[in-house]
Amino acid sequence: MTIDLSSMITETRNPASVEIDQLSTLEMLRVINQEDQQVALAVGQLLPEIARAVDAIAAAFGKGGRLVYIGAGTSGRLGILDASECPPTYGVSAEQVIGLIAGGHKAILQAVENAEDDAELGARDLKNIQFCANDVLVGIAASGRTPYVLGAMAHASAVGATVCSISCNPGSPLARAADISMVAVVGPEIVTGSSRMKAGTAQKLILNMLSTGAMIRTGKVYGNLMVDVEATNAKLVERQKRIVMEATDCERAVAERALAQADNHCKTAIVMILAGLTADEARTRLQSSNGFISQCTH
Repeated sequence: MTIDLSSMITETRNPASVEIDQLSTLEMLRVINQEDQQVALAVGQLLPEIARAVDAIAAAFGKGGRLVYIGAGTSGRLGILDASECPPTYGVSAEQVIGLIAGGHKAILQAVENAEDDAELGARDLKNIQFCANDVLVGIAASGRTPYVLGAMAHASAVGATVCSISCNPGSPLARAADISMVAVVGPEIVTGSSRMKAGTAQKLILNMLSTGAMIRTGKVYGNLMVDVEATNAKLVERQKRIVMEATDCERAVAERALAQADNHCKTAIVMILAGLTADEARTRLQSSNGFISQCTH
C-alpha cells in the first residue's frame, strides 16, 4: 500500500527549522519553544467542537456509558495516559474511561509492527470491551488516516455511539468519519514528521479538556477542587485534608474528624461540615443530588 504524505501538513518541512542542526543548543531550543507556542492557539480555535464533545461524554456518563480513547503509537499512548489518570483524580472506576492502543499492552512501551494498519483490529478491540451505543469513542491520529482508528470508528458508528476524532490534518478520513471532529492545525513539526511533538502536545491538551470538562460537568469538581480524589498515598491523604479545609474554611482538626467519620470520602466530609449533617445524612443527600455538592448545601 502506497501512502501519499505530500498532502499532510504534519509531514511537510518546517521552514523555521531547516538549519536547526547547525544552531547552538540554546538557539535550537528557542526555535522549538517558539513553535510550541502555536499549539495552544491552534487548540483554542477548536473550543466549540471540544465543548460539544465534553457535553456528549458527560451525557454518556449520565447513562452509565464510557469514554473510550483509541489510537496507535503516540496517539494511543496519550489516550491511555489520560484514561489512567481519571480513577485516582476523580474516584471513577477504571472502566469508565478506557484507552486502547493498536498492538495492545506491549505497544505502550514499544512499536508493534503493522498493528496500526489493521482496520479490523480496531473494530475487534472495541468488540472485546463490549462497546455499545451508550459509549463515546474518541479516535486519535495526528495523520487523520490510521486504519486501526478508522476501523474502530466505523464500528462505533455502526452500533449508534457518538464518535469523535482528534487529528492534525484538515479534511482527513478521520475528520470525515466523526460526529464531532477536532482538527488541531499546528503546522509542520520541527523534525519533519515527528508528530509526537506539536501534534502530540495538541492532542494531550484536547484530551485534558475532554476528561476534565466531563468530570466537572458530572459533579466531580467543587469550585476548582478535586473532591472525589482517592487517597492512595501519603500525598493524597494530605491533599484530601487540604481540600476539605479549603471547601469549608474549617480547621485541620475538623477536617480530619469529618474525613474519619466519612471513611475518607472528601465529598461526604465536605457536605457534613457545610450542612451540619452526619456522615449517613451527607451520603444520602449526595446520592439524591447525583454527587453535586452545590446542590446539597442550599
